[in-house]
Amino acid sequence: MLDIQNLTVAYDDTPVLTDVAVHFNTGKITGIIGPNGAGKSTLIKAMLGLINAQTGTTTYGGRPLKQMQCQLAYVEQRKDLDLSFPITVFEVVLTGTYGQLGLFRRPGKAERAASLAALAQVGLSEFADRQIGNLSGGQLQRVFVARAIVQQAEIIILDEPFVGIDLQSEAAIMTILKQWRDAGKTIIVVHHDLNKVSRYFDDLVILNHGIVDAGTVAEVYRPANIAKTFSKDLSKVLFTGAEEGAL
Repeated sequence: MLDIQNLTVAYDDTPVLTDVAVHFNTGKITGIIGPNGAGKSTLIKAMLGLINAQTGTTTYGGRPLKQMQCQLAYVEQRKDLDLSFPITVFEVVLTGTYGQLGLFRRPGKAERAASLAALAQVGLSEFADRQIGNLSGGQLQRVFVARAIVQQAEIIILDEPFVGIDLQSEAAIMTILKQWRDAGKTIIVVHHDLNKVSRYFDDLVILNHGIVDAGTVAEVYRPANIAKTFSKDLSKVLFTGAEEGAL
């Protein structure tokens, strides 16, 4: 289990997250939803140590998460990537093998074969020599999923992976995420499309500068929580036929 306790993050003395405590279960796909500016990406970056937190700890199986970098794969948002960097699709995937090699070893035949196999698994073999800036949004996300495949990570975190991508890529990524879940991995997805919450996730965290609710989708994805976090109008649209008293 990945566990966050007492996490507080502020930018220029403005609180973004306050005293967040939440856990993510092994063998589950957990979605994180919330309105724009709710702190979803901030939560991910703080737990990974990419930004400083005022307070808080993140552990996995009782160990500090920062000690388990080789067991962690992170797929960041497309807007945060430097797509002009001169690196090919195959080279990006191959970087996923570095954590298993150590400081003084270079990828060999086995690592190159694993990278090619991962590209085949996400349907991008023909793009191996293409520079990453020349890919569509969906293709790029599949490249980073391929990199996560060769990492053989136990924890996979994806920040808005389905924004601006085609349905084929979205379906391909979800298939792999479910395979990882069934293999007992911990998968966390920051997500924006509330219509797909029930289809995509086992567990759900609703965030709005703090935890609104967390648990199984059946427990958490309810009209009252959506009305409280987003709006009553959106809740009525998503839960057609819901009793007015539940809002």
